[in-house]
Amino acid sequence: MLQAWDRPSFSPPLDFKGADMATATAYVTEPDLQDHTLVVIFLRGGADGLNMVVPIEDDEYHRARPTLAISKVKALPLDGFFGLNPVLGPLLPLYREGALCIVHQAGCEESSRSHFKAQDFMEQGGVAASGWLGRYLRYAPNLKTGPLSAIALGKTRPLCLSGAPSSLTMESFDTFDLGDTQGAFLTELARLYALEKNELGLAGADAITAMDKIQALRTQDYQPAHGAAYPDGHFGHGLRQVAQLVKARVGLEAVSLDLDGWDSHFAAASLMNPLMKQLAEGLAAFHGDLGPDMNKVTVVVMTEFGRRVYQNVSFGTDHGRGSVMFVLGNDIQGGRVIHKWKGLESERLEDPGDLAVEYNYRDVLAPVLMRHGGFETMDTVFPDFPLSPLALYG
Repeated sequence: MLQAWDRPSFSPPLDFKGADMATATAYVTEPDLQDHTLVVIFLRGGADGLNMVVPIEDDEYHRARPTLAISKVKALPLDGFFGLNPVLGPLLPLYREGALCIVHQAGCEESSRSHFKAQDFMEQGGVAASGWLGRYLRYAPNLKTGPLSAIALGKTRPLCLSGAPSSLTMESFDTFDLGDTQGAFLTELARLYALEKNELGLAGADAITAMDKIQALRTQDYQPAHGAAYPDGHFGHGLRQVAQLVKARVGLEAVSLDLDGWDSHFAAASLMNPLMKQLAEGLAAFHGDLGPDMNKVTVVVMTEFGRRVYQNVSFGTDHGRGSVMFVLGNDIQGGRVIHKWKGLESERLEDPGDLAVEYNYRDVLAPVLMRHGGFETMDTVFPDFPLSPLALYG
């Protein structure tokens, strides 16, 4: 039957007497089966990778962006060629200790430079009908499906989770609530679902169990560990709740979380700096808060495309191609910027003046999914694509 959880102490489970719980075990993950959690952060709007991870030794970069370029003096040195935008400074200690790997010139083959087309293409993992994360959760041999195995922190479920065997969408713990009558209502609802010896009954048990666990977490006075301080706002609050879920051992396998607003056509620095601050402070707090639990967590940060190399007349940048991806985890071979830099001279750019995509986003995701999902190949997750997985692990 559905059981109380050991860490933290959850309220007693609802009564599902009469339900086919032998079958329902496919929907309920035991606490000790949470082997790994993948957190996918999507920077929606096309984040300008050239001003996040800066090619400070490329003179053409400084000529192309006379007012937007991050100078060699201000950039935080990474590897002798690239520097980190100083607003992303909280990420530098993670890079230096080897927990953060940066992939430059990353993106997808969809070249329309349309936000909607590129986002949909990346979330589907190509032209498949479902989402790449949904297929990963459905077919990975080492994963167990539970009521809280996949969570999207937002108003709607992202396309990447389409096809997942079980997923939950919520803006926060506080919005996942039925009000003051929740306890009595769920008890009665549980009895009704227990009468259904079919998929409906199992799905009902799944949903009610999730609500019971979220209610227990919501009533806790959660204090981040190791002095971690999350930034204000939806993004920081979301990462804080992800850390709480990881520590609670609720069977969390995958999380989708967005940080919106990166479309920097106008006054790029004024738009990007607050977003970069949220991203860097949030990731640093998340890593510090989890402590040893970070050994079983990987964070991947991605965006649909980068920005044009040359700044425009509005002190911004237009839609481009290649950008950056970040991979955060204690077991990766971090402390490096992976790149195939050829220079930013006009003849080396993709028309009409874009940094070309050298690393397909699937090749960044694939080694993470293979390592933690137990896949021998990625054919079911990324069909009809010739993968060349990056060597992210030592």
